[in-house]
Amino acid sequence: MDKKKINRRHLIQALGVLVFNGNLKGFLTGKIYQGKLKNLCVPVLNCYACPGAVGSCPIGSLQAISNHKNFNLSFYVLGLIGLFGILLGRFFCGYLCPFGFFQDLLAKIPSKKIRIKNRFNNIVRYSILIIMVFLIPIFVTDKFGMGDPVFCKYICPSGTLLGAFPLLTVNPALRGAIGSLFFLKVGIFVAISVLSIFIFRFFCRLICPLGALLGLFNPVSFYRFRIDDSCISCGKCERACKMGINPVETPNSTECIRCDDCVKECPVSAIKKEFKLKD
Repeated sequence: MDKKKINRRHLIQALGVLVFNGNLKGFLTGKIYQGKLKNLCVPVLNCYACPGAVGSCPIGSLQAISNHKNFNLSFYVLGLIGLFGILLGRFFCGYLCPFGFFQDLLAKIPSKKIRIKNRFNNIVRYSILIIMVFLIPIFVTDKFGMGDPVFCKYICPSGTLLGAFPLLTVNPALRGAIGSLFFLKVGIFVAISVLSIFIFRFFCRLICPLGALLGLFNPVSFYRFRIDDSCISCGKCERACKMGINPVETPNSTECIRCDDCVKECPVSAIKKEFKLKD
């Protein structure tokens, strides 16, 4: 396998982290950027509360709208997610997502890797998406009509890594307000991080609601994979896929993060990448 090409993907991921968190002075001051760019959603899981974040996380934005007493659902945010999905599908997961990059680095830690089959992944991911991102914030409200942003508040490890840790590092006032919720989220973050050492992209495969939404568009996105007639059915692409996909059977699976490992491994270059408006 071509290591130079793999490193190039990681370089793009690192640049993505810098682009989406371009407010570098925020990491020194502990202040969250609140300029006009924050009104735009980025196509990755990048916490609004990260001091470097220059845009809004789409899942956080959906939760924020649901949390408002006068609104239940943001069609603007869903429309943006749909636009991202129809253009590139889960390419953003494989090449630009900061927490995806973090998991890729964890996977490089030497350990016995566990390969899991994609039997219940979608059930778990879409259950989290529907229940935690949509239903609970909309229907479970306080006396003021405000819902609870359940996923962001209790689960999201990206928020812990990119938001909580940097802010607490430079903000003494926040450190004094640490409570049980923080330790719960740290525990979840640690558990997901440890599991990601042994199971490639554990969070992406079983939890991430944004990946679940973007994955819906993989089979119909303009950017897609195609298997041509030169395929010799050697099985190398399936063995190379850390997401548990057989690219020959489902080259545009909802699980595919477009990391290109299968493309690089194919001995006859039968897996084609293409950007087409229609078949």
